[in-house]
Amino acid sequence: MSSSLSFRLSRGVLSTISPPIPHAKSWGVGYKPTKTRPLLDMSQGVPGTPPSKVLLDALSHSSSSPGSSGYCHVLGEHTLRSAFAEEMKTVYGPDIDVTQDDIAITAGCNMAFVATVMCLADPGDEIILPVPWYFTHRVCSHLPDYLSRMSLNLLGIKTVPLYTRANEGFLPSTSDCEKLINPRTKAIALVTPNNPTGAIYSPDLVSKFAELAQKHKIALVLDETYRDFVDIMPPHTLFSPFQTEVSKSSWSWRFNVIHLFSFSKSYSFPGHRLGLIAASPDLLKHVTTTLDCLQICAPRPPQLALASPGLLPILRQSIQASAQSLKIRHNIFRTHLPPGWTIGSQGGYFAFVRHPFVGIPAITLCQRLAEELGVLALPMQFFCDDSVGSELESLGQSKMDWERWIRFSVANVSDDMVKQVCGRLHECEQHLGLTAE
Repeated sequence: MSSSLSFRLSRGVLSTISPPIPHAKSWGVGYKPTKTRPLLDMSQGVPGTPPSKVLLDALSHSSSSPGSSGYCHVLGEHTLRSAFAEEMKTVYGPDIDVTQDDIAITAGCNMAFVATVMCLADPGDEIILPVPWYFTHRVCSHLPDYLSRMSLNLLGIKTVPLYTRANEGFLPSTSDCEKLINPRTKAIALVTPNNPTGAIYSPDLVSKFAELAQKHKIALVLDETYRDFVDIMPPHTLFSPFQTEVSKSSWSWRFNVIHLFSFSKSYSFPGHRLGLIAASPDLLKHVTTTLDCLQICAPRPPQLALASPGLLPILRQSIQASAQSLKIRHNIFRTHLPPGWTIGSQGGYFAFVRHPFVGIPAITLCQRLAEELGVLALPMQFFCDDSVGSELESLGQSKMDWERWIRFSVANVSDDMVKQVCGRLHECEQHLGLTAE
């Protein structure tokens, strides 16, 4: 690709994939929407409703305050860190051992991930990520999904794929994971509920990964961006001083667990860019260094707004209402999906679905769905390397079947739009000339 630049770009950025979401949205440009057949976008995991009025009012007040224009502490506003340590008790139980000293506020959860892995690994070190993964996690190597991997790539950290099995609901295996650990391994990174698959990791599975990480003296990075949208609470018991799942009675979560969280989904304000790290203060000393280089401090107005006295308990009600709406929408999607379209896993914001057309890669079908039927969704190919093959065969999975999976986000569409999407999927055989198995 030609460029007007007279200088060379870094190998890290050149070897990292371009963000997939804009690529998928470009497919929709070719669709000609009408009043009765609009473009239906189930590609991106964004909230479908605005923040509650009480939060908008608090944001307006904090944004207009002259005091919110200056810097705050690198690790975030003291008042929010303290208030959120209390808020976490509503999710993980009243007896959890988490204090404000364990919490850092970041400019979004991607920033939380990047600042964390910069403390854990050097170029050439390895971090294990379940596949399918979230693209940004891979990017820094290559970030929790595609974002974590993108982040890892940019930092020169090697992403080691932990392949999951479709017939097991895309849940990662600790025994498979242990085989991948070597002296260069610095961490295991999990996302639950998962992005892209929607798979919800049980408290027992999370505890087993914490125990595995402790056994090998590596970190467990646990991204729980979608934790408020599950039926079973608490999502795990790692924060409890009375937990019994990790075998050593003297074990504490601060030894090796690093919890990540995004305010974007639960509070419906992704544009305000707030994330969180919960970890040992011994780690946060070093996170202070990375954050000071990357962000100096997270945006102050949303921090001050959320820290308004008594606001977080009030917002818990709207979070629960959003979770119930998502549950209903998942049920609608499951009920109206055409025959042959198979849900492999579902939860949080996402459903991971295998299409019924043998020999048609999901990336090809998704482009046609966007251009011809006006449905945007993301193919499996955005959540794994092009080189997958032999590893899948060793797990009893064929590459051809693996490439048929598609991620649908139910968060940013209405109940009626979900029904419309399913109706258009019914049209694939007639309008796209495809034959289902």
